Amino acid sequence: MTGTIRRAMQNPDDFVIELCYQDSKGITTRRTISPIRFLSANRLLALCLCREEPRQFYLDRCSNLSLKPAHEVIMPVQMG
Repeated sequence: MTGTIRRAMQNPDDFVIELCYQDSKGITTRRTISPIRFLSANRLLALCLCREEPRQFYLDRCSNLSLKPAHEVIMPVQMG
């Protein structure tokens, strides 16, 4: 998981990440993010392209990560 995130961080003009995120209430949504930096071993600061603002993501709540070409993404991305 962190390898995918690091690759997107190192190439922010080329890649974004699509993932499933479970919030504190247990609701899972599909997100598209552009990672900025790790805040701790389990927290990530990223630009959420669905909400169009920086958000914190707990890595243990993330699943089904995939690297996507950034040129295929137009903001805002519909959150699913």
